[in-house]
Amino acid sequence: MSYLEKETELQTMVNTGQLMDAFEKFYAADVVMVEATGDKIEGKDAAREHEIEFLGKVEAFHGAGITKITSNEEEATTMAEVWMEVTFKGMDAPIKMEQVTVKQW
Repeated sequence: MSYLEKETELQTMVNTGQLMDAFEKFYAADVVMVEATGDKIEGKDAAREHEIEFLGKVEAFHGAGITKITSNEEEATTMAEVWMEVTFKGMDAPIKMEQVTVKQW
């Protein structure tokens, strides 16, 4: 399976409500997640807690998608521009979140 195929499968799983399944399947034990704030979450256990905490804040999931996706197969690196629209608990209106993810496989 190519790195592009892995990234596409991971994003498709996330976009269809299987975020934690994708996390368990694709994330390494030594994962480092860097938030837009610059905060780092290091290690799979800490990253898992972070994702579970995020999901616990979501009241409703309205959709998600991949805007762009690419890979450098020789460097084992993928990038995806993705979006997700959710309503958080205690909020009246949905929020569309957009991010660029970069993964070193």
